[in-house]
Amino acid sequence: MEQEKETIVSLEDVYKVYPLGKTEVHAVKGVSFDIVKGDFISIAGPSGSGKSTILNMIGCIDTPTQGTVKINGKATSGLKDNEITLLRHQTLGFIFQSFNLIPVLNIYENIEFPLLLDKSFKQTKAERKEWIDYLIATVGLDDWKTHRPNELSGGQRQRVAIARALVTKPLIVLADEPTANLDSVNGEAIIDLMKKMNKDVGTTFIFSTHDQTIVDIADHVIILKDGKIVSDERNKSGSIR
Repeated sequence: MEQEKETIVSLEDVYKVYPLGKTEVHAVKGVSFDIVKGDFISIAGPSGSGKSTILNMIGCIDTPTQGTVKINGKATSGLKDNEITLLRHQTLGFIFQSFNLIPVLNIYENIEFPLLLDKSFKQTKAERKEWIDYLIATVGLDDWKTHRPNELSGGQRQRVAIARALVTKPLIVLADEPTANLDSVNGEAIIDLMKKMNKDVGTTFIFSTHDQTIVDIADHVIILKDGKIVSDERNKSGSIR
């Protein structure tokens, strides 16, 4: 009998309303779902469906207007600022479609940077170098570690962003449209790389995406429309059309 997996993220009847002048935008409308540890999950849907808003609430970048977001069983709305900062550093990794690399740092330094922000990571300099070198090799950038972001292609920069997201060994990586600025060849290579890291490291990947390729290989597919879930399935190909 297969052992039941641990729930790592839970949304319970979540709403998000944004004020817009004299009106309101209801971005998310009563969304509930669970994500289990080790999931490779796609939150898909057309523009304006609420998928990025949900990703931001899971990442503690935004808060629900109503309802509860839980990470590891703890409601994020009850956390203090320093607790949210700690959660982001130690539990969450972020991959942005615009990469958000630091231009003045080389590839090695960009990946290392999150470790230097939080002194709670108890690594020697040698241990830190070994781990960063492993990530650089895994994402296929051994020959580029001393180069700066402006010397890399879009696909290479996204690989750096993936390594940086994984460097703190987070339980969860949040990826907002990670292939949106890449051509199809680089996009598929990036997806394959993230799937490999999901299997090898056991990191939970949560995607906000339009990309049907990600939807097709996801373990868990949630499809949104107009802020509501229209489909929530496991181990099946989804459709975002």
